[in-house]
Amino acid sequence: MAALCMPEPSGHGRVPAIELDELSLGWRDKVAVRDLSGQFCKGSLTAIVGPNGAGKSTLLRGIMGWVSPLAGRIRLAGRSGNDLAFLPQQGDFDRSFPISTRDFVAMGAWRRVGPWRAFGGHERDRLEAALQAVGLADFGRRPLATLSGGQLQRALFARLMLHDAAVFMLDEPFAAVDRATTDDLMALLAEWNERDKTVIVVLHDLDLVRRHFPQTLLLAGQAVAWGATADVLTPENLHMARHLCAGDYL
Repeated sequence: MAALCMPEPSGHGRVPAIELDELSLGWRDKVAVRDLSGQFCKGSLTAIVGPNGAGKSTLLRGIMGWVSPLAGRIRLAGRSGNDLAFLPQQGDFDRSFPISTRDFVAMGAWRRVGPWRAFGGHERDRLEAALQAVGLADFGRRPLATLSGGQLQRALFARLMLHDAAVFMLDEPFAAVDRATTDDLMALLAEWNERDKTVIVVLHDLDLVRRHFPQTLLLAGQAVAWGATADVLTPENLHMARHLCAGDYL
């Protein structure tokens, strides 16, 4: 089942931000995602869910251009890869690097400002506003290594906010953080989406998906279902996804 950008009730069309055409991704003899077709619409809020090994993280990395397609195509609207911002899982970061929280967050502006240029007043204002938005206004001078898991995730969100991106993709952003942090950061995702940003999030908490995400892609190495969340997260579809990942029907 492929999700398509359907017209809104007002009659205005929904423009695809990302189109996948019979996409297959993997490495050598291992195919992680196969024959995936569909569209992430501009301004949409989509969860990607599925069992372990379903290809969720591989799909995001393929869209970023870090994993080359084995077959099929990925089409991006706008300025191609420059419109994409990605937040990987926390485990992908080296927290021991000697850097302050403020400097770590400021790295989000490197693509726009350049790594060696000094921040002007406008960029400093953006940096401080991002720290304020995630509740870390008083943590800027703290070494990154001293932050808790939840504080690090807030810093990662602040860094993401400094990107000039139309599409935000996040891989398990609420793993190992408390409920208060999850609520605060989920509110930020909703705010970005209200500003017509396209937001795509890999998640495992299906209750969270049902509460906050209008669209869902259920993966199990292939698309089990893709569309309105209530239509996707049915017992039958979830049962099929578990068995596909276990290899029962492959």
